[in-house]
Amino acid sequence: MANLKVIRDRIQSVKNTQKITEAMRLVAAARVRRAQEQVIATRPFADRLAQVLYGLQTRLRFEDVNLPLLRQRDIQSVGLLVVSGDRGLCGAYNTNIIRRAEARARELQAEGLDYKYIVVGRKAIQYLQRRNQPIDATYTGLEQIPTAAEASNIADEVLSLFLSQSVDRIELVYTKFVSLISSRPVVQTLLPLDARGLEAADDEIFRLTSRGGDFEVERTKVQAQTRTFPRDMLFEQDPVQILDALLPLYLNNQLLRALQESAASELAARMTAMNNASDNANELIDTLTTSYNKARQAAITQEILEVVGGAEASG
Repeated sequence: MANLKVIRDRIQSVKNTQKITEAMRLVAAARVRRAQEQVIATRPFADRLAQVLYGLQTRLRFEDVNLPLLRQRDIQSVGLLVVSGDRGLCGAYNTNIIRRAEARARELQAEGLDYKYIVVGRKAIQYLQRRNQPIDATYTGLEQIPTAAEASNIADEVLSLFLSQSVDRIELVYTKFVSLISSRPVVQTLLPLDARGLEAADDEIFRLTSRGGDFEVERTKVQAQTRTFPRDMLFEQDPVQILDALLPLYLNNQLLRALQESAASELAARMTAMNNASDNANELIDTLTTSYNKARQAAITQEILEVVGGAEASG
């Protein structure tokens, strides 16, 4: 009977754990929905900014414009802006982004370049600090759904490093959201801005839906709207000054989008991890239930044999 009680307690413990993992999966799903709503809400500003930049590009030769954020310099030092998470229980999300950042740092060392980290997320900070890596700035406690204010604070630090020539290039290491079961760590040059990359480009919007009780991601292609300024349009300011004021906004928007992609990737990874944990709990409950039934049947059989044996002995 003692063995039966141990198995019964184990089954109850696994069921309690399964309730927790299922709740965490649903919370992550709700936050993915909030992330997609934020992406949709910020699109009008991003689209209009892209249209203005495209219109300016048709009136200016960007390669002839001498602005700090467009200026190419000889590369001696590179700042690596790494975006990880504050929390665990999200599969290999944090491990993958840390490995990609380390691999990029080794590539820079092989080229004879110095590097320093600007790190977002407690997991990457703890990992790099334990290995005495050069960290210039850290950011923790960001909202699960990143905000424009948070992106602006990080962008200010990045701009300060670049404009002070502490680094000659800023590279962004973040996780690109692909689907609920797939994400990809990528490296993107953030500064100096590439004039050719300022053109409006086609984009896509992801939407979390449920079908048959399962969550799915639908991706919709969105064609960029381009609009050139009329030839007779007069600018109250020099177009170069307008461009100089818009480039930091463009940088903030790029960074916000990367933070949103990373957040969606982390939440999707947590959904997948908790779903797998719930499935494993189901399998373990089935196995334990089978063991419990076998042990219970064996105990009943043993009791019957004891009764029969006692009856024969008394007879």
